Amino acid sequence: MAELSAEVATDIHDAPPEYPPAPPSDGGGAPTPAAATPEELAAKGVAPVKADFLCPPPPSRTSQTAANNSASTAVAAPPSGVLKQGKSKRQFKRERQQEQKTSHLCPVIAKSGDVSSCKFGDGCRFSHDLEGFKAQRQDDLDGECPFISDEGRCPYGLACRFYGTHKEAVAGDNSLIVPKKNFSETNELTKDVQRLLWKNNMKFPKADAKLKALGLMGPGVKGKKPDKEEGSECAVSNHEANENGCSNGVDAKADNLNGAGEEAPQENNVVDELRPSKKAKPDVAELGSNSPGNEVDQNILDKQPEAASQDHLSVETDGSLKSHPREKKLVDFSGKLYLAPLTTVGNLPFRRLCKALGADITCGEMAMCTNLLQGQAAEWALLRRHSSEDLFGVQICGAYADTVTRAVELIDRECTVDFIDINMGCPIELVVSKGAGSALLNKPTRMKGIIEAASSTVETPITVKTLYAILLLLLLQVRTGYLEGKNKVDSLIADIGNWGATAITVHGRTRQQRYSKSADWEYIYQCARNAPESLQVLGNGDISAYTDWNIHKASCPELSSCMIGRGALTKPWIFTEIKEQRHWDISSGERLDILKDYVRFGLQHWGSDTKGVETTRHFLLEWLSYTFRYIPVGLLEILPQRLNWRPPSYFGRNDLETLMASESAADWIRISEMLLGKVPTGFTFSPKHKSNSYDRAENG
Repeated sequence: MAELSAEVATDIHDAPPEYPPAPPSDGGGAPTPAAATPEELAAKGVAPVKADFLCPPPPSRTSQTAANNSASTAVAAPPSGVLKQGKSKRQFKRERQQEQKTSHLCPVIAKSGDVSSCKFGDGCRFSHDLEGFKAQRQDDLDGECPFISDEGRCPYGLACRFYGTHKEAVAGDNSLIVPKKNFSETNELTKDVQRLLWKNNMKFPKADAKLKALGLMGPGVKGKKPDKEEGSECAVSNHEANENGCSNGVDAKADNLNGAGEEAPQENNVVDELRPSKKAKPDVAELGSNSPGNEVDQNILDKQPEAASQDHLSVETDGSLKSHPREKKLVDFSGKLYLAPLTTVGNLPFRRLCKALGADITCGEMAMCTNLLQGQAAEWALLRRHSSEDLFGVQICGAYADTVTRAVELIDRECTVDFIDINMGCPIELVVSKGAGSALLNKPTRMKGIIEAASSTVETPITVKTLYAILLLLLLQVRTGYLEGKNKVDSLIADIGNWGATAITVHGRTRQQRYSKSADWEYIYQCARNAPESLQVLGNGDISAYTDWNIHKASCPELSSCMIGRGALTKPWIFTEIKEQRHWDISSGERLDILKDYVRFGLQHWGSDTKGVETTRHFLLEWLSYTFRYIPVGLLEILPQRLNWRPPSYFGRNDLETLMASESAADWIRISEMLLGKVPTGFTFSPKHKSNSYDRAENG
């Protein structure tokens, strides 16, 4: 990784600001007549930064942002602009394949250094021109290869951007470079399982048995692959997986949810009952072992659980079905620090970083059930687990009991997880329009079917993540019901436990509020007090310091734990602060070391070749679009910093701290260049999430 540039590396800990701070003014150069007190600023949502570090405010934040954008048009231009050239998606795909053929060296040849090592020969979609690759090979990045160890060698060989640090390269013997399997990561999608999912030949005996027993099995459904017209949550189908299964396309799911790429189909006539099913495809056994394209799949079919025919399927077919939550191996969340599942930024390298800083429980990014059942490698990459994640869960999202239950059985069969979390609170419009996420809050009957079927299918504990909206909805009924002598909240909490969930996380906001209002912790406390002992209740919302954690735990002993989301995005060392019970006035140098660790974890996960470096850079920039909001403890008049505070323009205690506080994407790119070298020609970046909008949020 590249060293700091000279102007930033000088005295990064104790140097004063490069420019002396000027007194606050009204924008025209004159000092402000009467400065507001820190308490008044905090009440208005403005961070009370010490006057010594304030710089003259710009005429307006809007005009300043516009000026920054105009000054860095090449940097901040949306990547989607290429779609305006009039090219079809098929044409773009052909161009990408041609680019791979001409400029990307075959991974097998890169590992071995032998042109004849690729079994595909001339049919390989990558280049076999080894000498040409060496001639145009990019310069090595500064730093050491993240795969260097005494136990094995770098799996990227010649393609590694740190090739000069390889012992084999120094010795001049490239033949010694051999692939090294990264055994520290698990839950990888195998090719055999992926082919079964692609061909709709995977069997789900436990799920189908339970669905039929509950009356949720649609007519003719047998291992059915959900259609786009029938509520597919995500329309992007990406079958071009690379060998690692985790870097084929940069966060394809998140791109799709934000409208990039192929437009997602719209679902019509969303109803509470299970949607009608089309005729199922014939089973592999019916096709016969000599059917075309069935040679490889036949080897894994023997490993699948035997399933009775659809006409005779019943609950008794599988005696291992557990129908009561007490029979499950429960996960104890009490007092543990829980890192929330975070879209885009909550990837495996970030979770590793949070584990190193004190997190106890980690959970993967939200994965769409339909995409998992279709064998999309980009979606399965969200289920990957690192060996350091000793208490790990995955979060899935679906609209119907059949897709969710089959996804749960598939995950339980193919992955190693400690719990499965069902998302019933996602506010994203594309998810909600398909009947998933927070759309389920208005359909308690469907919620019951999903939880009951999923929890009874596997022994893995099932948890639920929901919003305040579901309980707010029933609270309104409780107020009406109170006049009639009925209490709906107690019955709801008890029912959730009886349906089979072992824990529920309540986010103290409605979907419409998004993040524009403070979380309602008083209502979360009420839910925890009303919950039965068998159901663990976790709270979520606005935890930004160890004092917040202490207050919530002391205010409600019935609360099992708290989930930390945006607080960890802004400062992942919040877990260290909670465990050490202190406000950590972390220096800019220490923050840079944390970024270096993230980059190292990212290169180990996404790869140390050019593609892996740029993927790591992309997700680093996505994370930096949150971290700039952190205000150092030593600069604040009032502690702790609140998540909804807007920081004024201020200088840090040194140049690096000032750079890290910039809200300009150009400065985030500059930080990435310190760690990963110069960006490629024509590089663009636009943050996926509106993390710099603070309390302004859309309602839908």
